[in-house]
Amino acid sequence: MIIKDLSSIRETAKEFVSQMDNHKVYLFYGSMGAGKTTFIRAICEELGVKDTVNSPTFAIINEYTDGDGNPIYHFDFYRINKVEEAYDFGYEDYFYSGNVCFVEWPEMIEELLPADAVKVSIQEKEDGTREVIIDKQA
Repeated sequence: MIIKDLSSIRETAKEFVSQMDNHKVYLFYGSMGAGKTTFIRAICEELGVKDTVNSPTFAIINEYTDGDGNPIYHFDFYRINKVEEAYDFGYEDYFYSGNVCFVEWPEMIEELLPADAVKVSIQEKEDGTREVIIDKQA
């Protein structure tokens, strides 16, 4: 999938949502500024979230409600210093809740991630577009 620019991000988010099927944990990889949070915001809007979707960089986790009243959990592990910090807030309760989880900077807690999590890579191209690669074989 390609995100041409911000005006087309909702279109790409809609395509992403159509491919979500029964997976619940999505791992977003990409460099700083690649657009992970912006894309997650667009996905949440497609899922009917009315809350403000921001990066949970300092809070580590934000909770939103989708259009059907179900929780969506949005994590940002960028500022985590050691994997034990994920245990402190009970990551298992979220990852195995049956609710959708979007995880930014999953490489910081690689050993804790569910085996069936979907890897989503966002790569910025020279022309400013973003390529979104989905790997459900995570």
